[in-house]
Amino acid sequence: MGTIRCPVEAVERLRPPMAAAVAASRAEDGCIEYAYGEDMLEPGLIRVCEVWRDRAALEAHFKAPHMDPWRAARAELGVGDRRLFLYETDRAESI
Repeated sequence: MGTIRCPVEAVERLRPPMAAAVAASRAEDGCIEYAYGEDMLEPGLIRVCEVWRDRAALEAHFKAPHMDPWRAARAELGVGDRRLFLYETDRAESI
């Protein structure tokens, strides 16, 4: 879970590579949920939510070939202030 920031003027150009990364990540073995969404009140703030079956699936994700173009696009478009955190849990509960 976490956030990244993109300059507001670059958000529209970030959408295609972000959508490609999300689609490819969702197709990976072990991906349960993978979503990015722009905050409604803070333009340029992208909220990140990923859920993986286990740590091995997450580690494989980091090495997936589709991540390199996504990393390059982030760098090119000035994405920064990455605040991503790993949480481990063995259960989810509906509220």
